[in-house]
Amino acid sequence: QVQLVESGGGLVQPGGSLRLSCAASGVTLDDWAIAWFRQAPGREREGVSCITSRDGATHYSDSVKGRFTTSKDNAKNTVYLQLNSLKPEDTAVYYCAAQPGGFLRPHYYCSGFGPMGYWGQGTQVTVSS
Repeated sequence: QVQLVESGGGLVQPGGSLRLSCAASGVTLDDWAIAWFRQAPGREREGVSCITSRDGATHYSDSVKGRFTTSKDNAKNTVYLQLNSLKPEDTAVYYCAAQPGGFLRPHYYCSGFGPMGYWGQGTQVTVSS
């Protein structure tokens, strides 16, 4: 059974930083697309970043490019999202999601931010002074 567990959210001041973690269990992320999404109250869910576990190719939304960085630690079966230069509009619940490669390569799922078959429970990020 695949489980994704996010951690690292919290309250931070504008301009601050956080690092989110997404730990996977029940599967080895050997050839997967692992993405971060976020959803703010009253807004649609938005794809933020994605990384392919085999070659580390990354993809970012325009709203976070240059501020957020996603990385992976295959030994720990964990993907990270480093959030820098945070703004109040970054406030949202951040979700980790993953999809294995198969007929379609993980790069396909990253480039379109989905569809993703496995989701975590989310972690709250609040940016406020």
